[in-house]
Amino acid sequence: MFPEKPMHVRIAVPDDAAAIASCLAELGYDTAEELVLERLRDFSTAANDKVFVAEDAHGRVMGVASAHRLPLFHVSGYLVRITALAVSKAAQRAGLGRLLVKAVEAWAWGAGARRIEVTSGDHRPAAHAFYQAVGYAIDERRFVKNSPVQRDEGR
Repeated sequence: MFPEKPMHVRIAVPDDAAAIASCLAELGYDTAEELVLERLRDFSTAANDKVFVAEDAHGRVMGVASAHRLPLFHVSGYLVRITALAVSKAAQRAGLGRLLVKAVEAWAWGAGARRIEVTSGDHRPAAHAFYQAVGYAIDERRFVKNSPVQRDEGR
């Protein structure tokens, strides 16, 4: 029997849109494939936005992480925010989430980030445990005000 190809992470490409939308759907987001494709195209030339995908041993996209670099105002350097991290339920606990976080961190530290932050809803205790297990600590509070104008979330 041949040894399996190791799991790995790479930068997302437009052909990954359907698989990414599927990963996001498993996390409960009704993100249209067309919106994912649009974002991938927008981010492909942006220095401050990256989307990584994790592939299983068979080359199937099983996870996604998006990250965005923002300049800090009060000190030199940048903040990187992870805005999405989703791994297909079929691939959870296989190390793909850790690989995705490591890829974001490598990019962030190399791009001058002073810190990386991620938010996670109160209804996701397993995600909280994961983030703490990979070295993230609960810090500060986030205050949010949503737009009074209703928008289609999938577009």
